[in-house]
Amino acid sequence: MTQVKFIIPIQERIQQVEARMLAQSDGHHPDLGAALEHLLSSGGKRVRPAVALLTGGMYNADPDRLVTLGAAIELLHTATLVHDDLIDGALLRRGIATLNSRWSPAATVLTGDFVFARAAKLAAETNSIEVMRLFSETLATIVNGEITQMFTSRGLASREDYYQRIYAKTASMFELATAAAALLSPVDREIVEVARRFGYDIGMAFQIVDDVLDFTGEQTTIGKPVASDLRQGLITLPALYYMEMNPGDPDMELLKNGGFYSEERIDRLIEAIRKSGAIENSLDEAQHHVDCALEILADQPDGLENQALEDLARYIVMRSS
Repeated sequence: MTQVKFIIPIQERIQQVEARMLAQSDGHHPDLGAALEHLLSSGGKRVRPAVALLTGGMYNADPDRLVTLGAAIELLHTATLVHDDLIDGALLRRGIATLNSRWSPAATVLTGDFVFARAAKLAAETNSIEVMRLFSETLATIVNGEITQMFTSRGLASREDYYQRIYAKTASMFELATAAAALLSPVDREIVEVARRFGYDIGMAFQIVDDVLDFTGEQTTIGKPVASDLRQGLITLPALYYMEMNPGDPDMELLKNGGFYSEERIDRLIEAIRKSGAIENSLDEAQHHVDCALEILADQPDGLENQALEDLARYIVMRSS
């Protein structure tokens, strides 16, 4: 796992989270254990469990319950990736072969289901009915978002659709991380809502930056074709800004109308978006969400966790992968 500044205060807890995740296949079919180990081997920065650990630490939650929560959230995230990769036909994630590139669709779906189930089990082990309710609501939000994306969003150039889509895909899970951590802490409902709003803003910023990196990253770094969403007919924030600045571009109009694209036309549109200022505008919007999150954080308890959450929020708009 690549070391980043915000991980330092919780390095040991993150290792405990990973151990809890790996232990979830104990007593089950050995291939499930091998699959789980493969899924977790790609590393990643464990941003979502880090958010939960740091938020709960800031509010004096029980550390062991926070580890359980962090493992539940990261397994939930992992399970969604298993199904997403199968739906998208992705063969690589973070440079490592996806599960569906190695196993049949049926085995991949069942493995994703198993990981969902173990995530729910861990959520229950926090011994909080409210956390379990929030966990199940978040899962429903994620699935509803994926169905909407599949049946409604392709070719749709709408900011409302975009914001709802990235909330369901990403920000809802960051909300889960912060609100659930607060629910496990000795704080009142007002603070739980404050924590939720912090999670919302960093989650929205995180996905906007992901959508920018989809245009600006190299295929070897992001592990998928450049502008893969646009190639699938999904119009993200950089394309929305470009469309607003260039309403008459025939390539954009063709995409909105569900037209068939040649590689030449899609590559031309991607290059136009890159050069238009749309990338910078999108990053400014992500920075606005981070600024809102930092304002919230300024009124929360001081300490190592607060500083690490500030580092994490700033990292979101500075990252390159």
